[in-house]
Amino acid sequence: MASLECEFFGRKLKNPIILASGVLGMTRESLERSCNSGCGTVTTKSLSMEPRKGHEGPNIVETECGLLNAMGYPNPGIEEGLKEFSGWKREEPLIISIVGKDRKEFSALAETIENQGDELNASAVEAVLSCPHTPGYGTMAGQGAAESVADITSAIKENTKLPLIIKLSPSVPGVVKAAGAARDAGADAINMGNSLGPGMKIDIHRKMPVLGFGMGGLSGPPIKPVAVRCVYDITSSVDIPVIGTGGINAGVDAIEMMMAGASWTGVGTAVYYRGPEAFDLIAREMNVWLDMYGYSSIDEIKGAVHEEIRKH
Repeated sequence: MASLECEFFGRKLKNPIILASGVLGMTRESLERSCNSGCGTVTTKSLSMEPRKGHEGPNIVETECGLLNAMGYPNPGIEEGLKEFSGWKREEPLIISIVGKDRKEFSALAETIENQGDELNASAVEAVLSCPHTPGYGTMAGQGAAESVADITSAIKENTKLPLIIKLSPSVPGVVKAAGAARDAGADAINMGNSLGPGMKIDIHRKMPVLGFGMGGLSGPPIKPVAVRCVYDITSSVDIPVIGTGGINAGVDAIEMMMAGASWTGVGTAVYYRGPEAFDLIAREMNVWLDMYGYSSIDEIKGAVHEEIRKH
């Protein structure tokens, strides 16, 4: 079968599928389960400076066009979180996801991770600047603006030697400028993708929003065209690797994202639709597609759309 192997900051991956940060990254056990289910790389639940309860439920609701979620970053805080994930021994690389309110918090989070050193055995840090439904964080705090992206990126890079991934939002105009600011400030990769929005679903019988927070981020297949376009735009202009995240539910979705220029693909909501075996199913479907069209390696399709457009 065609090879899905690829590189991730010097580590060999069995495939380019990355578990996106979220509810499946709350514990070491859940991360290991995702590895066993076919992921090439896994990302922890986002960790903040202090413990957070998150938003009141309900936190997730299915709509006629995808899922809305408003978790509010529930987590035990960076100190306890790193205890949970420290000493990672799987061959699949571990990405530590962090969220902060400002430059100072991101700097302290990075320093805490760096102080763990080899004991943690993480392969990268991902800074999330793109949550659309948590006051004080992400897009609700203006972190997606290029100036803020540059400031936070430089603060993190000053305090950790680990590769840094900056997670941007498809909801914010000027995402190419933001990605360029991240690169110029020292980011090693961009994760282009978070939930879109915020959006709202109303219970017409109660005359109230369904989600406890009222609004939430839209994820799932409906946001894929926006995510693909963002990945294409960024990889047209910014010369660092990109994780394409948003709406990947099947192998052909991952193929499309990589043709747009992504080096890896982030997967999360697919587990809701296809179960915990979603990662393995997506990888198998990628293999089948590549074999069907005569490709021997996933590298052969990366950025293919850019090449075709240049020809014309």
